[in-house]
Amino acid sequence: MTHANAPPAYVRGPAAPFLNSLSVDRPLARYDIAGSVAHAEMLGRAGLLTPDETTALVHGLRTVAREVADGTFPWRDDLEDVHTNVEVRLTEIVGPVGGKLQTARSRNDQVAVDERLYLRATVRDLGERLRALEVALLARAEAELTTPIPGYTHLQRAQPVTVGHTLLAHFWRFDRDLDRLLATASRADVCPLGAGALAGTTLPTDPAWVAGRLGFSRPFDNSMDAVSDRDPLAELLFDLALLAVHASAFGEEIVLHATKEFGFLERTPALGSGSSLMPQKRNPDVAELVRGKAGRAVGDLVALLTALKGLPLAYDRDLQEDKAPVLDAVATATAVLDALVTLVPSLRYDHARLAAAAADPELGATELADRLVAVGVPFRAAHEAVGAAYRDADGVPTPDAILQRLPGAPPAARAALAGGFPSGGRSTHGGPGTAALAAQLDRARARLAERRTSLSSLDRTVGLVEELVHGEPE
Repeated sequence: MTHANAPPAYVRGPAAPFLNSLSVDRPLARYDIAGSVAHAEMLGRAGLLTPDETTALVHGLRTVAREVADGTFPWRDDLEDVHTNVEVRLTEIVGPVGGKLQTARSRNDQVAVDERLYLRATVRDLGERLRALEVALLARAEAELTTPIPGYTHLQRAQPVTVGHTLLAHFWRFDRDLDRLLATASRADVCPLGAGALAGTTLPTDPAWVAGRLGFSRPFDNSMDAVSDRDPLAELLFDLALLAVHASAFGEEIVLHATKEFGFLERTPALGSGSSLMPQKRNPDVAELVRGKAGRAVGDLVALLTALKGLPLAYDRDLQEDKAPVLDAVATATAVLDALVTLVPSLRYDHARLAAAAADPELGATELADRLVAVGVPFRAAHEAVGAAYRDADGVPTPDAILQRLPGAPPAARAALAGGFPSGGRSTHGGPGTAALAAQLDRARARLAERRTSLSSLDRTVGLVEELVHGEPE
C-alpha cells in the first residue's frame, strides 16, 4: 500500500532528480491553478463531477493559490514539477476527490495551456514597459526636436539631422518590437486544454467552453499539434532577441555620444558609475550593460530552437527545456526596459558641442548637389562636381572654398553649407525637416494611443486568470 505522502508512481524512479523541473516551472503555478479551476468547472458542466465535487475542487485550488501567493505552500522536490505539487497538495486539502481533477487531462496539455497563459501576461507586462519607453523617447524627441546633430553612415559624418529625428528613429524600432509582441500574443490565442496526452479523450468534455473561460478566442484544431506546439514561445524569444538587439544599438549610440571624442552627451551620474581606480572617470555603465545583455537574449532563442529541432510528434520530454530560456529572456528584457525607461529622461545633450559638429561643411555636400539638380544639372554630374570641389578645397573645406569651385551653383547653394539644419529642409515624408518632424510626432502620438488600446484588451484577458485563481470580484 502506498503511503499517503509518497509521490505518485509516475514521478518515482531512479532518474527522478534528473527529470525534476520544479526549480524552473514554479513561476507557472498561478497559471496552472487558473487552468485547473477552469478544467474543474468544465468537468462539472459535463456531468463528470457532481456540483459538490466541483465546488470542493475549486475552493481547494483557491486555497492552494493563497498558499503560493503568501509563501506558505509546501513545495516538494520529490513531486518533480509544479503540476504534481499542486495536485498532491489539493488532495491533502480536499481528500480523495482531488484525484478527480486530472480526469480527461494530461500534464502535456496542462503545461501547454500554462505557458500560453504565462505568455499572454508576459506580453502585457513587457508591452507596458515598451510603451513607457516609447513615451520617454517621444518626450525627449520633442524637447530636442530642432537640436542639430550630424547623421552618420559607416560611422562617418554624412548629413545633418536633429536629435529629435534620431530619437524618433529609436521610437519606431521599439514600436515594431511592441507590434511583434502583440502579434505573437494574437497567434498564441488558442487553448490546448482538452488535447490530453496527444489524442483527446473519450469522455464528454468541452474544449471550446474551457477556451472561453480562460479568455482564449478558440480551442485547438489538432490534439497532436496542441501538445507539441511551442511556436508561440519561439516567436516570443525571437521578439525579445530583436528587442535586445535594438536596445543594444541604442546603448552603443549612447556610449559613443558620451565619449570625449564625440562629446554629444553629458556624462551625468545617471549614465553609470565612476572608476574604482581613475578618479576622473564617469562610465556609461547602464548603456554598456544594455548592450551586453543582447547576447543572453539571442542565446535563449538559439537554445529553444535547438531543443525543438527534429522532434517527432507529439510530446517529447525535450519540451521540458522550453521554460528556462523563456524565463531568462523575459527577465533580461524586463531589466533592460526598466533601465532604459529610467535612463532616457536623464539624457542631457551638450548643445554647444552639437552645434559645432553640425556646422561641419561636409554635412552639406548632398544638399549642395540637390541645389545644383534644382537648376537643371543632372544628379550624376552634380555628384561628381561637388565631390571634386570638396576634394580640391585647400585644408578644411570652407563654404567659400567649395563654392569657388562650383561657378554654376545658384545663390541659394550657400544655405546648404551654413551649418546646422535649415528649418525648411528635408521635409519630405519621414524626413528630419521641421514640417516632416511635426507630422512624424503626430503619427507617433497616434501610435501610442493605438498601443494603449491593444494593451487594454490584453488587460481584460489577463484579468480572467485573477478571477479564476481568487474568485469572481465582489
